[in-house]
Amino acid sequence: MEKRSIKTSKQKFHTIKRITKSPTFGVFLILLILIVIMTIVAGDIFLTRTNLLSVFRQISFTAIVAIGISLVIITGGIDLSVGAVYGFAGVCAAIAMTQWQWGVIPGVMFGLLIAAVCGSINGVLVTKMDFPPFIATLGMMGAARGVSLGITEAVPIFGMPASYVAMGQGFTWGIPNPILIMLGIGIIFTFFLRKLVIGRQIYAIGGNEEAARVSGIDTNKVKMTAYILCAVIAGFAGILTAARLGTAQPAAGRGLELDAIAAAIIGGASLKGGVGNIAGPIMGAAIMGILNNAITLLAISPNWREAIIGVVIILAIMMDRFRASKQSK
Repeated sequence: MEKRSIKTSKQKFHTIKRITKSPTFGVFLILLILIVIMTIVAGDIFLTRTNLLSVFRQISFTAIVAIGISLVIITGGIDLSVGAVYGFAGVCAAIAMTQWQWGVIPGVMFGLLIAAVCGSINGVLVTKMDFPPFIATLGMMGAARGVSLGITEAVPIFGMPASYVAMGQGFTWGIPNPILIMLGIGIIFTFFLRKLVIGRQIYAIGGNEEAARVSGIDTNKVKMTAYILCAVIAGFAGILTAARLGTAQPAAGRGLELDAIAAAIIGGASLKGGVGNIAGPIMGAAIMGILNNAITLLAISPNWREAIIGVVIILAIMMDRFRASKQSK
């Protein structure tokens, strides 16, 4: 009985040790510290239900895109086109619903199909034509943004169906729908990475692509899947944003790729590949959202936003390098 108790205690100790050493735990601590600081500095306003729901509704769109881009980053790649695909998918879905009268579900599916096509092109350029991911997705960023502006003549699209708008503006159990959708996507892709074979293959490719190939993994197929999923998730976030705003903006998502990459890196994903999870980018987006909220509540000039986020990104990359150097020892 005593031996079993000792064994159980050791297992608990090793579990706690493993949790505290994970990158996500460090991100959680940073998020907790930020919440404590904001509670002290602006507690009466910051801790109100309205403010907290507003913050998390705002970050939910970035977090969803960050989940998608994390899949690509874990493979050791990058996708700079997510912001453009985000806006392009929203515009295509809106055109299908308002001009072609397709209805909500067919319109949303059309927007997701367009996003999947963009992701497929990225995947082909990277895997079949051996383009560097930076160059391939940079080209897609310009193409998707240009087509989005061209087909709309840079004019926003209005008049979406009420049932579609409710998806972005409505509440379920008193919680904004975008927050619940973000959490649902997080749960789905946590299962995807942890339990499915292809999820483990994504980690294997990021850790050592050549070793993964020698072990029998179809690396091109897995990377193609990661780019397609990344684009579809970004496209869905853009469609959800159009529902939230009640209008599809052809320029929507401009600069979002940097916020999504920052959220993923802050959340513990390594630009070298092989490291990352789904909880991390959500917490990374939450950190950025709280910083933005602090700028507003503390009446700091919004001109400082990019500088503050830039410093946070640099610190996150320094933490990533520090973790990598510790693991290599």
